[in-house]
Amino acid sequence: MNLLSLNFFRSRPKNDHQFAVIGLGDFGRAICLTLHNSGYEVLATDIDEKRVSQILTEQVAAHALQLDSTDPFALKEAGIFEFDTVIVAIGNYVQESIITTLNLKEAGVPHVVARASSEIHVKLLKRVGADDVVYPEYDAGCNLARSLTQATMIVEHFQLGPDYSIIEQDVPEEFHGKRIAQLQLYTRYGLNLLAVKQDGEFMINPDHSLKLYKGSTMVILGSKSNINRLPV
Repeated sequence: MNLLSLNFFRSRPKNDHQFAVIGLGDFGRAICLTLHNSGYEVLATDIDEKRVSQILTEQVAAHALQLDSTDPFALKEAGIFEFDTVIVAIGNYVQESIITTLNLKEAGVPHVVARASSEIHVKLLKRVGADDVVYPEYDAGCNLARSLTQATMIVEHFQLGPDYSIIEQDVPEEFHGKRIAQLQLYTRYGLNLLAVKQDGEFMINPDHSLKLYKGSTMVILGSKSNINRLPV
């Protein structure tokens, strides 16, 4: 999973260069690594001292602390309430995840991102004030299903480096009869429509008033993860 594609990375404050990550399992460690490699300063915390030591050994965070995030005093002493963005990466411990999120929001942390492990967990996190909730297992399953079903719909594919591609793809059923402007491809999917092949005509940079129909073909530029989000 490319973590930079997740919504909370796109929606974070643009001047925010410091993050706190609570919970250093595989998901939390991956976030620390991605942020650290992208030049951000990361404070990593976990109740398990071994996980904290591992983060320090791997040098994927500027600072790492062992603390109990359900204790608001411990969070305050660590300075976590001063961060603009805090990521609660605790997954399987629902109660700890919810209490930690509640502690952060009650202390006034502006942007709290929390990981959920079930649909009920998602609802509870939103109830206690989480600004963004990610459900990686669900998202990964959806992305896999889309990539498998879309494989038969992609006519041509041209790779642009490790992350971006130009694809020629059949117009999905969901887009049938809609104008290009209605689809909001860039806003909704982060994709650019380069051309359309329709009624035997190949149109480069097509007018946004053009309606698309099943049986036509779109030429799209974007990242692999965003292309996989297109409906089938």
